[in-house]
Amino acid sequence: MKRFSKLGAFILVLCLAVPAAAMGLQEAKSQLDTAKQQGLVGETPTGYLDVVKASGNAQGIVDAINQARRDEYARIAEKHDIPVTQVETVAGQKALEKTPSGQYILKDGRWVKK
Repeated sequence: MKRFSKLGAFILVLCLAVPAAAMGLQEAKSQLDTAKQQGLVGETPTGYLDVVKASGNAQGIVDAINQARRDEYARIAEKHDIPVTQVETVAGQKALEKTPSGQYILKDGRWVKK
């Protein structure tokens, strides 16, 4: 019985230590616009999102979208035989330009409202 208690306690601790399941891409996409409008998530010049204000699902949204972007940037870079950093830079510039007024972008290392 004592052995079972230790095993049960270990499993409980392990479960609590493991982060919640990652957010799916479709769920992240559906929440992205709202998160941007609420000032929780912003675009960066590197072509990726980042958390402006850690609240709600902001980190999960950022992680899921950024993983999809990483995969797509790698695919484009391979297709055109160019460095992935070049794709990231171009994508980042376009994302900053397309960001609507009132949403956050990272400019010179600081979050600014566009």
